[in-house]
Amino acid sequence: MPAHAGSARLPAPPAAPPPEPDLRHHGDAEVRGADGALTDLAVNVRTGTPPAWLKARIAASLDTLAAYPDGRAARRAVAVRHGLPVERVLLTSGAAEAFVLLARAVRARRPVVVHPQFTEPEAALRDAGHEVGRVLLDARDGFRLDPAAVPEDADLVVVGNPTNPTSVLHPADVLARLARPGRTLVVDEAFMDAVPGEREALAGRTDLPGLVVLRSLTKTWGLAGLRIGYVLADPDTVAALERAQPLWPVSSPALAAAEACSAPGALAEAAAAAGQIAADRDHLLARLAAFGQIRTVAPAAGPFVLLQLPGADEVRAALRTRGFAVRRGDTFPGLGPDWLRLAVRDRATTDRFAAALGETLA
Repeated sequence: MPAHAGSARLPAPPAAPPPEPDLRHHGDAEVRGADGALTDLAVNVRTGTPPAWLKARIAASLDTLAAYPDGRAARRAVAVRHGLPVERVLLTSGAAEAFVLLARAVRARRPVVVHPQFTEPEAALRDAGHEVGRVLLDARDGFRLDPAAVPEDADLVVVGNPTNPTSVLHPADVLARLARPGRTLVVDEAFMDAVPGEREALAGRTDLPGLVVLRSLTKTWGLAGLRIGYVLADPDTVAALERAQPLWPVSSPALAAAEACSAPGALAEAAAAAGQIAADRDHLLARLAAFGQIRTVAPAAGPFVLLQLPGADEVRAALRTRGFAVRRGDTFPGLGPDWLRLAVRDRATTDRFAAALGETLA
């Protein structure tokens, strides 16, 4: 029946909440299913890797495949690399496995994940039955972390440094203020070896209660298909995580890679690569600055940059038709459809991408 003149209007229905981000979407999905070859700016693995010497070390390990993996040498090498006793090192099948182990083995009443960041920690916690709180950093202040924003009663806190996807490098002293007795502080340093001098790293620190640092060897060394990473933590935490692992969780080829990548020569090579990444990132940011509608998050410290522009989702699709895959941003809590992440590549690749971006935006 039509309403009478002067009758009260029914209130508008409440706006639907925004869709929950797909925490299981990762950059490798952007390069699958293409009709032709794509230049990959969606995955943050360094191009031209693994180097020939590392492939030779991995290949040599194939002669040992009849024996069960023995991780003692690799564990010692990682411990020496960080100046730690072996009891504070746990080798894992990539850093992603460590998030699953933490979700299963660490008793937490109020876990909190600082976003935007790599989504696998929250996904693993939810899969383990945890109710996860979020601390959303603000784009307006460059996604800086204020320790006061983390709830005082949070007993498990996860934060990335440098953070994927923002490329923000949080000061070590700011992160250290999050550590306290009764709290597990998980710092994901998967990209720290791409930061010149590994400044602001907490790996190797033993003075902070509850500190757990995760590292990955897959990004700098091109070992995403091999799966190798490690945890640095107090011996009790390492023992608890190890009990949650299956037997022989890291293959012999991955153990050979961990040992090789922890040697002094490899560390020197990684340091040189970090310097080149920083120079290439500066070039990428300079090219992006030429587009007035693009806003980048700066200063960037990782081997990737985060940018915001209107209609980014449509731009991403158009770039794909021009041969470039870039990482969508709307699957990261705290971001949305106007965000994209770009991997840092060499200058020639960046120049080709800038030309394609200019055509797309025109």
